[in-house]
Amino acid sequence: MEQQALKDKKVAVLVADGFEEVEFTKPVEALQEAGAAVDVISLKSEPVKAWAHTDWGGTYPVDKKVDSVTSADYDALVLPGGVMNPDLLRKEKTAVDFVKGFADEKKPIAAICHGPWTLIETGMVNGRKMTSYPSLKTDLVNAGAEWVDQEVVVDNGLVTSRNPDDLPAFCDKMIEEIAEGQHLSRSRGVHQLG
Repeated sequence: MEQQALKDKKVAVLVADGFEEVEFTKPVEALQEAGAAVDVISLKSEPVKAWAHTDWGGTYPVDKKVDSVTSADYDALVLPGGVMNPDLLRKEKTAVDFVKGFADEKKPIAAICHGPWTLIETGMVNGRKMTSYPSLKTDLVNAGAEWVDQEVVVDNGLVTSRNPDDLPAFCDKMIEEIAEGQHLSRSRGVHQLG
């Protein structure tokens, strides 16, 4: 991938306390190395605390509160996993509305592990091919997604992966999709129903 593939892109990373640390740090590093400007967005302006596999991890600064931004401010969205993080986000209307904006605008969204949990609340997973941490399979299928067990799945700008082991493939596809930008004229747009 070209060193500055994302030099004109601005990416939001949406997290709440309890996000899986490596699923946050590795994508942020990859985005910054590709030249993207990255904002950490959260429910509060205070620093957020990571979860590092089996215990609390580091604390990270928040750039903006979710109620002070819109999807129009960004080119793409990243949703790290961790069990607590998406469970907190999906209960907050401002967070769900923020995520839904990216879906409505057909902007790239990258979600790993438990990250897709928040996507269910937007109604956007219906008819999408996705993967996730295996425990989310039933939730995603019940919401209308086609769930597959693969390290990375790309469906019309939506990038999903299963767990931290998939991070290299996840980061590569995330950067590729963000570099492509909005996915307005892909096959799904051509055959859109209703």
